[in-house]
Amino acid sequence: MNRSYFFTTELCVGYERTPIVKNVTIAVGRGEILTLIGPNGAGKSTLLKSIAGQLKPMGGVICLDEQELTQLSREQCARQMSVLLTERLRAELLTCEQVVETGRYPYTGRFGILSSRDHEVVREAMELVRVSELGNRLFTQISDGQKQRVLLARAIAQEPELLILDEPTSYLDIRYKLEFLSILQQLCKCKKMAVILSLHELELARRVSDQMLCIREGRAYRFGTPEEIFRPGTVAELFDITTGSYDEQTDGLELAAPQGEPQVFVIGGDGSGREVYRTLQRRGIPFVTGILYENDLDAPVAHALAAEVVEAEAFEPVPDACLERAKALMDACQTVICTRKHFGSFEQANSELYAYAQTTGKLDA
Repeated sequence: MNRSYFFTTELCVGYERTPIVKNVTIAVGRGEILTLIGPNGAGKSTLLKSIAGQLKPMGGVICLDEQELTQLSREQCARQMSVLLTERLRAELLTCEQVVETGRYPYTGRFGILSSRDHEVVREAMELVRVSELGNRLFTQISDGQKQRVLLARAIAQEPELLILDEPTSYLDIRYKLEFLSILQQLCKCKKMAVILSLHELELARRVSDQMLCIREGRAYRFGTPEEIFRPGTVAELFDITTGSYDEQTDGLELAAPQGEPQVFVIGGDGSGREVYRTLQRRGIPFVTGILYENDLDAPVAHALAAEVVEAEAFEPVPDACLERAKALMDACQTVICTRKHFGSFEQANSELYAYAQTTGKLDA
């Protein structure tokens, strides 16, 4: 634990003597990003509010740089820790630049007068988050996504060593989600800032996090690196997924497969079949597909949506049994769709399957 900047031990948090999350241990090193993931209502926001000092923990100790949070003054906490939670800021008469300037109040003294150094920090924070052009606009007259970026600039202007964020990308489009999280990574690397945040976007959480904490049913379900967290079945169990599927290897999220007897056989492969699979799913048409190698780009979507996948071992000749099974499934279908324009030299089996499809008269032109 010597490397840790932030550490909580056996923390229990909740409201009005009702525990929401019990016995959670967290360690975050300087320059690291820890992301909380889990279902709605699992207690992620409650945990973040308790870490931030907005809720009193029901048990346990919170330490900032080896000092207990309760032993620090409000000014000391504000200089070490910045918080961006989901509550909307009331700033009816403030410009965006003035909102960012409030991040300097822990340094200004009782009169709140900004020095030239404070103004320079504010300017740099707004440039970093790309909101400089909003400086003179009223905070209430910009979009939710722009507000979120301005609030991040305010948090950065506070020059904290620990930054806490609750669903910070909720109001951002995909461009600004990527920019926002890239900025966090840059801050961690350049300023050795520790970051604790919650995210719903699992694919983004996986890419930005150094460590992840899964919260489920009021407890720490799993803690580790993204590679340790995203193992087959983890996400389905964490979120209790019973309809549709999530593939941890590809971050693939698919709706439920069509039910009933297969009507269509799809000859796919090399990633060419995925959109056809999804089109059939949207239309509620059950289908089968093959012959796919187990490492094919189509394979994850095929396994999620197809009634059956005829699959062969990668880098090995396709067994005759696979070809015969594919022909039998094709015979039972009404239509054949081929998503390929040509087959490679090691795809003799699919070439034969396509030739067989031509003889059936079922091939969709």
